[in-house]
Amino acid sequence: MSQPRQVVLAYSGGLDTSFCIKHLSLEKGYEVHALTVNTGGFSPEELKALEQKALDLGAASYRAVDALPAYYQQCIRYLIFGNVLRNNTYPLSVSAERMFQALETVKYANEIGAQAVAHGSTGAGNDQVRFDLVFEILGNDLEIITPIRDLQLSRQAEIEFLEKHGVNWPWEKAQYSINQGIWGTSVGGAETLTSHQALPEQAYPSQLTAEGPLDLTLHFEKGELTGINGAKASHPVAAIQALQEIAAPFAIGRDTHVGDTIIGIKGRVGFEAAAPLLIIKAHHLLEKHTLTKWQQYWKEQLANWYGMLLHEGQLLEPVMRNIERFLEDTQSTVTGKVFLRLHPYRFELLGIESGYDLMNSGFGQYGEMNKAWSGQDVKGFTKILSNALKIQHFVSQKNEQDD
Repeated sequence: MSQPRQVVLAYSGGLDTSFCIKHLSLEKGYEVHALTVNTGGFSPEELKALEQKALDLGAASYRAVDALPAYYQQCIRYLIFGNVLRNNTYPLSVSAERMFQALETVKYANEIGAQAVAHGSTGAGNDQVRFDLVFEILGNDLEIITPIRDLQLSRQAEIEFLEKHGVNWPWEKAQYSINQGIWGTSVGGAETLTSHQALPEQAYPSQLTAEGPLDLTLHFEKGELTGINGAKASHPVAAIQALQEIAAPFAIGRDTHVGDTIIGIKGRVGFEAAAPLLIIKAHHLLEKHTLTKWQQYWKEQLANWYGMLLHEGQLLEPVMRNIERFLEDTQSTVTGKVFLRLHPYRFELLGIESGYDLMNSGFGQYGEMNKAWSGQDVKGFTKILSNALKIQHFVSQKNEQDD
């Protein structure tokens, strides 16, 4: 008797991926290996419950992978180095983590010699492209199975299928779709399907419970967050998590992102990302003091491309490694303290302290005094600087007069 074909399913525990386990095992005859990739959104207790659910549904095995170390080292720190906010708003909370969930899924499939990989994405969003791209590039001739996208089933049809096969779990559709990870939480609902409605207060997982103000000091070493209020963290991931715990009760980092999807339509989603927004804004302020004008300019250009390519599933494109090397090289002087003040729903950047602060050059103070040049030097400099525009102005006027 031949062995059943093996498929690794990227499993989140929701209705769609629960349907996938039953459908693939019962109707398609696959041996399903469920894999949950933790990018900061699951507690140990939640992962244990997911394992039991997957096995009860008929999965041959269940595995949870902690992708946080790789996610930080290979992605998040570059988002910080680049101060990446898509459309100047969104810290790429979901789009970044999906890439690492796909990477771990295809890696596991290759390891166990599976013949297929599967995910529960629909045909209407970005995630289908992100998963498929990674599977196509890194899979060893793996078949890509997408039951929800291919069957185009309604939510009710999925529930009825599961009930028919003895799964009578509560599947009440939550009013809001929540996707949580270390780099932020996305929130989708009826309001985000419109162009004018804002998400209500109760839609956000973190509610306002803190009273302000609260002063904070963030410590950066070569662009990475290494401590808070004088206490050094064991790892930047721990520092991010600690900052989230402090800032979330202030309901900081909420906004609504409007952007262009990979498949060509406009999309709108709410999010809350207290730690990411604080880190990016604090890091950016420190860079204003410690980097030159042209370092800042070219960082902004390349980081914008980096964020766009990452959003569109292009993490494996070699140019991403080129940009990462540039971004990391710029961080050699981005070391110091940034002082912030938290208030309900907002925060202030108060200032910085750094041994690399270019304001402390000893050459002069803006608008006050100079020590390294004279007024005559400035007059000569300005005269030379004006030459190109004087020539252009002269030629334009002459041509206008001739006309």
